[in-house]
Amino acid sequence: MTPLHDVRAMVLARCAIATPVRVARADAANCIIASDVVAAEQVPPFANTAVDGYAVRSIDVVDVPVELRVIGELAAGAAPTVSVTPGTAIRIMTGAPIPDGCDCVVMVEDTERVGTDSVNILKSVPAGAAIRAAGSDVAEGATVVTAGMRVTPMIEGVLASINATHVVVYPRVKVGVISTGDELVDDGSPLGAGQIRESNRTMLVRIVEEAGATAIDLGIIRDNEDELETALRSAVSTGGCDALVTSGGVSMGDYDIVKAVLSRIADMNWVQVAMKPAKPFAFGTLKNPAGVQIPIFGLPGNPVSSLVSFELLARPALRTMMGFGAAAHRPEVLAITDDAVRRQPDGKVHFDRVHASWGSDGRVHVTRKSEQSSHQLASTAVANALMMVPDGNGLTAGDNVMVTFLGADAGPTAAQ
Repeated sequence: MTPLHDVRAMVLARCAIATPVRVARADAANCIIASDVVAAEQVPPFANTAVDGYAVRSIDVVDVPVELRVIGELAAGAAPTVSVTPGTAIRIMTGAPIPDGCDCVVMVEDTERVGTDSVNILKSVPAGAAIRAAGSDVAEGATVVTAGMRVTPMIEGVLASINATHVVVYPRVKVGVISTGDELVDDGSPLGAGQIRESNRTMLVRIVEEAGATAIDLGIIRDNEDELETALRSAVSTGGCDALVTSGGVSMGDYDIVKAVLSRIADMNWVQVAMKPAKPFAFGTLKNPAGVQIPIFGLPGNPVSSLVSFELLARPALRTMMGFGAAAHRPEVLAITDDAVRRQPDGKVHFDRVHASWGSDGRVHVTRKSEQSSHQLASTAVANALMMVPDGNGLTAGDNVMVTFLGADAGPTAAQ
């Protein structure tokens, strides 16, 4: 058996980072920036008021209360038409440009209107008060987003503010997902003898997308080598797939159409990983018509094994291809197990499904789901993490354990 870290290193070494592309800002969500973004405009583009109030001269409001004559009103989006002169004020709304002659703004809460033409200023403010200077957020020529940052909604907002309509990013990889087998049913029809509901492809399509890639559902391929070979070659040519994920047929000694076809048309490694579940794993590459080697991840057929194998090996590789760097890997924390775990030494690290939550002691605690067999997918519905159980005789309640979080909202739940 091969240690997990060695298998992961082998996979990552053969998954090259994608070539950056220039895309419209709206298409860059959650992608990794590949080239620094420099502001071509300053933000804000002009000095404006941070509050609703009155634009005045600070020298006129040193001694308060003081009555000033209101000579105009200025809303956001309007251009000033008059200047503030000694003894005058302009009613101004948040975001409106600062008129000439004004060097501060008094909040409306610190004023009292007198009739229609005057206002009492009740609070003295210094020069510069409530004025947002031009370029005070972003200066023209400043680097606002650096390579390696993920395009979050907040970063999209920053890009919009400087009129960055296009950015250079590492593209989302297109991942073809295949299920094989005559026994699989996914159309809702009654099961025949020996048939089962397809679940692996359904799950894998969604977790590929959750990883930030684009999943291409290639459907179920029946037990026919010619059909599978045609589907695989089509996926990396006309289908444009950047990677492929299959499930099943990777165990030692298996004679399965997946193993038979991939052994013939691709450069594959068939590995026994020193972990449980998901010991059998296959990885290799298939050359597309352009000569590019397309990664293929052959996952075990048992649903939980397929999930664990994807999370620990395929997911970090796909995210590495998309430029995620260290963030290609799921977050891990040191937690406390609230359950004893019995196991026998077998040369493998076990990854148990657990539920992680914050404890009253401010630490992450995990409770183990009892159903740990590799075919029992239902237990993953209430698990949000994998607990690493080192080779040996198990754990005692209260032991420290390393936990890998799962899911789009990876992390512990609220304190129990």
